[in-house]
Amino acid sequence: MQVPAPTNGPAVLRVSIGEDDVLLREGIARILTGAGFDVVAQAGDADELLHRSLAQRPDVAIVDVQMPPRHEDDGLLAAIELRHRLPGTGVLILSQFCEPAYAVELISERPQGVGYLLKERVGDVASFVDAVRRIAAGGSALDPEVIGQMLGRPAAGDTLSPLTPRERAVLAAMAEGRSNVGIAATLYISQAAVEKHVTAIFRKLDITPSSTEHRRVQAVLTYLRQRERRR
Repeated sequence: MQVPAPTNGPAVLRVSIGEDDVLLREGIARILTGAGFDVVAQAGDADELLHRSLAQRPDVAIVDVQMPPRHEDDGLLAAIELRHRLPGTGVLILSQFCEPAYAVELISERPQGVGYLLKERVGDVASFVDAVRRIAAGGSALDPEVIGQMLGRPAAGDTLSPLTPRERAVLAAMAEGRSNVGIAATLYISQAAVEKHVTAIFRKLDITPSSTEHRRVQAVLTYLRQRERRR
C-alpha cells in the first residue's frame, strides 16, 4: 500500500493560554481554534503556564498580567521568564486595565514578537487573531489606549515635541504593529505620504539605519520609554 506524500501547507501556529478566568480562557481558546491555531496548553496559574509552555514550546503565549499564585504581576513575570528561556516564543499580554509600565517592561529588552492588549479587545475577533499572527511572525501589537497615553500631550523637553500631529499619529499606528499599507488605510493618506512621515520620524529621533536593529521598533521603543519616564 502506497503512503500518500505529505502536503507542504502552512504550519499551524501553536498557542498557550494563561488566564485564571475560566470562561475567558475557554473563549480565547475557542476563538483561536476556530481561526486555525493549535491551542497546545491552558493554565489558570502563572507557574503552571510557564511549566506547560516550556514543555510545549508554543509559537505564542497569551498571558494575563494578574494571575495566581500571588494575584499580582505573576503572569507578566512568567511571560518575561518564558521569553528568556524560549527566545523564539512570542508573548501577548492581556490586562484588565491600561498600565503602560507593563508594556515598557515587557518590550524593554527585546521588542520583537511582543504585544500588550486590554482584555476587551478580545471581543474584536478579527483584530485579536491578526494581533496573535503578527506576534508569531515577530511583529508587535500594542493596545491603542496604551499608545494614546504614551503619545499624549508632550511635556516640556519631551522627545515627542519635534513631531507634527500627523507624525505622532503615524507613530501611534506603527506602535500598534501596522504596516505602511495599514497606516495609510487607517489615516486616509497615501502610502507615499506614510513613507515620508516615517522617514521624518526616524530623522527627528536620530535613528539611523542598522543591520542589527529594526528602526520602526526602535522608534516605538524610544517613545514608550520617554513617556514612561514622564509619568
